[in-house]
Amino acid sequence: MTTLVDLFPPLGLRVVAGPLELRGLTDALLVELCDVAEAGIHDPDRMPFYFPWSTAPAGQLSRNTAAYHWAKRSSFSPDDFGLELAVLLDGRVIGAQGVSAKSFPVTRTGETGSWLGREFQGRGLGTVMRRAMCALLFDHLGFEEITSAAFLDNPASLGVSRKVGYQPTGVRRLERRDGELALNQGLVLTPETFVRGDVRIEVTGAEAVRSFIGLDAAG
Repeated sequence: MTTLVDLFPPLGLRVVAGPLELRGLTDALLVELCDVAEAGIHDPDRMPFYFPWSTAPAGQLSRNTAAYHWAKRSSFSPDDFGLELAVLLDGRVIGAQGVSAKSFPVTRTGETGSWLGREFQGRGLGTVMRRAMCALLFDHLGFEEITSAAFLDNPASLGVSRKVGYQPTGVRRLERRDGELALNQGLVLTPETFVRGDVRIEVTGAEAVRSFIGLDAAG
């Protein structure tokens, strides 16, 4: 009998790094993720994201979050995809980690993005989940480069990138919110600069995803 993982292999991904896990974002996990978003991601006077999605009113934020992930799932293709994973700590959803890529079979690059519920921040979990994601991408999904970016007034995100081994590229001047200038630091990571840390990472479900993103199982 056909399963949901057969239809959409990313739902079968599981990356374990000690008590922290990245899992394919099923609808059941998505409901939990929406509750985490509603509970708060950052202080109201701060905006860590280029697109201020996290400022939606209560209730609407959950619907927007669900719609975003459903759209990413439905439009997934090797030429334009967003691989979105739930982040769990001791079995509880605490945030999300993703990567977006275009023309991946040729470019072998993509940009990571992530967020944690506010109550889970400042505990080193952002570094562990980013390392787990990068290990998945480099070791199992054929990535040769990973990019990221963070605003200069977001030292926590920049600190995670530095610990993982991302190197700075250029700084862009962006309008973050209406009339607000913000400086955005570009970053790039390669297998040679990747700082893996000492947490063992175990991956299951990657082989089917390789084919799904345009790579053969041996490639």
